[in-house]
Amino acid sequence: MIELDLTAPPDPTLNAPPPAHRYRVPGLVLVAVLVLTIGGAAPITPVLWRYLGAVPAPGGPESPFQLSGGRVYTVAVSGFHRVTTAWSIAEPPRQLWQNTLRFEATDPDDMGWGGLYAQQVGDVVLFSYRFTTAVVDARTGRTRWTSPATVTPLPGGRVGLVPEYEFRPDTVYDQASGEPGQLFFSATGEPHTEPPLRTDVRGVDLATGRTLWTVGAPGAVNVSVAPGDEPAVLMLSSDRLQRIDGLTGAVVRTTPMAQFQGEGPTGGAVVDGLMAVTFGQDGLPRKEVAYSAETLEQRWSRPVPELTDPASCSELFCSGERRTLDVLDPATGAARWRAADDVDLSKQDGYVIELDSESGLPRRLADPVTGATRVDLAGWPHELLGQPGGPMVLRRGHDGGASSFGVVLAQRDLIQPLGRTDGPVSDCAADERHVVCRTEGELRIWAYRV
Repeated sequence: MIELDLTAPPDPTLNAPPPAHRYRVPGLVLVAVLVLTIGGAAPITPVLWRYLGAVPAPGGPESPFQLSGGRVYTVAVSGFHRVTTAWSIAEPPRQLWQNTLRFEATDPDDMGWGGLYAQQVGDVVLFSYRFTTAVVDARTGRTRWTSPATVTPLPGGRVGLVPEYEFRPDTVYDQASGEPGQLFFSATGEPHTEPPLRTDVRGVDLATGRTLWTVGAPGAVNVSVAPGDEPAVLMLSSDRLQRIDGLTGAVVRTTPMAQFQGEGPTGGAVVDGLMAVTFGQDGLPRKEVAYSAETLEQRWSRPVPELTDPASCSELFCSGERRTLDVLDPATGAARWRAADDVDLSKQDGYVIELDSESGLPRRLADPVTGATRVDLAGWPHELLGQPGGPMVLRRGHDGGASSFGVVLAQRDLIQPLGRTDGPVSDCAADERHVVCRTEGELRIWAYRV
């Protein structure tokens, strides 16, 4: 390197070369420039797949686990007790706390896992078994309170819903008799032969279990969490639909339920952002009416034909038999497109997921408006992983039991490969940042990014 001083007079005298340390900084700059220039065709890419470590599966090789709130929850069964363990999935994973929960059962042989479900909501974790919920402190693992009925959290993580039913005496169903007929269940799962005389819905403080408000109605009701981030409840009774403020219990809006050919509402649920109410008799729907979940105004209605082989549609409106299944426009109720034969449908992350009705495995991701294929899932023959509102993670197996993973990039309608395991895995779960899979005696955890 030569420094050119255009204003200095020429010096013909030959001097000794300058010390080596004078070249160090300029030389490093030059090397960096050359590396960036030469390597321009090979940009640095982020690491998409990283192994974090493993945690034990204390309940044995078949014990279920749950991924919720950026943690792994494992459960070991011991009689009427559930030993639940919370694991941090930072690198490396570590145990946070352990709690022993007791769930009563009339039949000791019916005390397997049985659907114990963990859901982290704010600073508590809800462990639900059948109709019982235990609310546990997310930081310490201490049980804060328990409910003999299911607790449903509202958006915001402050309030939960608990139903209570009042039945006429002597209506408990004799299960030993096996007599046919329609049954009605109490909040604790007890079957009755008649509908309840009254239903009360309590809003409770999730931190303490304290009742904040109560709203009731005669007879049976359907209670749904209103869509959106606002804590609100949609309560359908025999004569009205109400929108209730989830924090105060105040009835914000009410719309009457008119009879349809002398038949009242038979049920209701939130579908594709609307409140869908069916009218009929003896549980058989004959008419479907869609209402705005915000204003409770009627949007559209349609007759419901009697079906002998209905398909399963989750989070979207459908009509017809399994071989004549139409996807409906949520804005009008009109048919948009005809689904393939022998499929079940669900909606997630802006796609309609087409599932094989026999295997339950996904075939493709379709456009909700046109039904056209947006992502072909051929070559990914395992179940879809992920949670509602999060990315869809795919898995496919290889010889020897190893698996590869990919994630659907919804904004580009393509599958981004992530990485693969170095050995056999099964029974996997995923959220927006992690994949957890079962191996022999432990759960292995990977982090991914997109």
